[in-house]
Amino acid sequence: MQSQDVAKRPAASPTDPVVDVEQAEAALVEHYPRLVRLAYLVLPPSLGRNRRVLTAHALTQRALPRGRVSASVIPAQNGGPLTRANSRVGEGRDGDPGYTFVRLQVVRTALEAGLPLSFRALPKRSQLPPLLPQVRGLRLFPRSGGADELALDQRLSALSGPARAAFVLRGLEQLPDGDVRRVLAAAGVDRVDAALREADEAPAQYDLLNSPEFDPCSLHARPTDLMRRRQHGKAALAAAAAVAVCGALLALPGGGWGPDGAAAPAYAENPAAEAALNPGKLTRIAPTAWESSAREDFSVWPARGDLTDNTALLRRALAVWARPGESVQVSATPGTPSGGPAGPPQLLYAGTVDNARVVILYDGLRIARYAEPKDGTKGAALDFARVDGATGAEADAVVLDRTDGNVRYLTAPWVKKAAERDLQKPNAGALPMTITDGITSPLASPATATGACTSWNVLQLTDDSGTRLVSDLGELVPAHLTSGRPGSVHEVSGSAAQHAWAPYACSLGAMRSLGVRSVNSWQYAQQPLPDASGAAEWVCTRAETWRGDGERVLAQFRTPGGTYGAVAAKAQDVSACGARDPHVLAGVLWKSAAGNWFLLAAGSKDTEAVSAKGGVNGSARGGLLAVRTKQGVQAELKGTLDDGTTIAGLR
Repeated sequence: MQSQDVAKRPAASPTDPVVDVEQAEAALVEHYPRLVRLAYLVLPPSLGRNRRVLTAHALTQRALPRGRVSASVIPAQNGGPLTRANSRVGEGRDGDPGYTFVRLQVVRTALEAGLPLSFRALPKRSQLPPLLPQVRGLRLFPRSGGADELALDQRLSALSGPARAAFVLRGLEQLPDGDVRRVLAAAGVDRVDAALREADEAPAQYDLLNSPEFDPCSLHARPTDLMRRRQHGKAALAAAAAVAVCGALLALPGGGWGPDGAAAPAYAENPAAEAALNPGKLTRIAPTAWESSAREDFSVWPARGDLTDNTALLRRALAVWARPGESVQVSATPGTPSGGPAGPPQLLYAGTVDNARVVILYDGLRIARYAEPKDGTKGAALDFARVDGATGAEADAVVLDRTDGNVRYLTAPWVKKAAERDLQKPNAGALPMTITDGITSPLASPATATGACTSWNVLQLTDDSGTRLVSDLGELVPAHLTSGRPGSVHEVSGSAAQHAWAPYACSLGAMRSLGVRSVNSWQYAQQPLPDASGAAEWVCTRAETWRGDGERVLAQFRTPGGTYGAVAAKAQDVSACGARDPHVLAGVLWKSAAGNWFLLAAGSKDTEAVSAKGGVNGSARGGLLAVRTKQGVQAELKGTLDDGTTIAGLR
């Protein structure tokens, strides 16, 4: 962002209405978390997460006026004067002139904080590190989100300050473009239309702005340099040493931390920890070890890549794993610890992929992927995925790189062939992919696709034991796809299984970034429709996770000839449709061709009776129920199994 993007505020007129300090303070206190989130999102990511958090709080707390302020400096909404009687909403924060003034102050100072320092003018207060608040001895940063939040944060970091502000005002504040223009103009932005056009380049994933990833009021805390805090008796010597060290660091290329790259400074000396971070002690498996091993998991993967002997790169990867610096983008699948390794991990890959250097490590519980640009360490990323107990298809592939919507995989040494298959088009066949030193050619990933779901590309892998399908769900390890009754599932390798999966492929979008280990699709019932137009399918799709909880279950309903299945019910953390409880019951309101509404319900084949009560009452012997009803009614379903056990319908 250039210095001319933010100009002076407009002059006030003596006849303009005013906002007093008490009104602004009440708005700030009431909406403090939202205002701090707004400041955090508009501030430049180059500040680092810790300073962004503290600066966001400082700017928000300094947003109060010194006295009564003219409302002419507040952008009118919908073109009229800003009063409670004719504001855009008329009540709540959007109709409060105090809130609107404080919001404007937060946006203005957050934009000023991103201006470059100039030797020809004194810096603004917002451009300097905040005096208050300060937290000694701790680094603070928001909780990590999922892959979608990480991707959005990277997109926003590429925008200019005014464009970021426009995006956040649209998404977080839900302002129309006319109001966004007025806020930006009042904040001193010169090229408002250019900022709006630039903001259009980021995906309109506005709901993600409310995620914990961007919440500077819900924070993680980590220690700073513990050892240095104990050296009070040698303060003068420590200060001199700090000056010398800082001078040496500034002279290093790439903005790194010397031999440890983007890692934070070491703060403890422990022999076991130091051994775990020694590149020379990394576990390296022989290239042919898997051929004689009874195991088929990550523990027998050999080390591959063109940089496996690059000690400096491996040292940086291990150091960042143990203590990621503020500039490192860290992500982890749910339930995956992100601390350093307990002992020397196993090296799976170290090499150059596209425009990055990538290192993949395995510690028996997790896969850790470190990536840095080829021209330095600024912008390094560290990703974790839990893989304990992975075997067979679950250890067939790891995501190596994502670029321009494509994904490359590093495959297991036993994988002989790889192919790309559109799960929605089983008749189209599979397109062969090349494998070079275990690395596949790029595959268009459905995990980052936006808009209507018209295809779902999966990776088909073949070894001596057969063919398996895995799908990218935005995590390091793709999810294994299976089909069949829980407890006796099979691979999606034959034509029948692939055709059965096709109408429900897009339901995998609901499983993204959940730490999914496998997804099974099971047609548990067929139901004749009341208008004699054929039989509808009932399918249960269940996603199992690596951590053992958080399972997601979808019951889907598809009429004859339907392209897609419709989600009739969904649940989380339930045993239904799983190996321990292979039973399921769900219902849906359906309109016949004649315009009549029915409640249709179906249970798995061992269901002896189904009943409904509430908005509609009815019962039937067996696992199928069809009751005439009206649009919009709600009913509670109950099923009775052959052994007398009762089950409830998924909701």
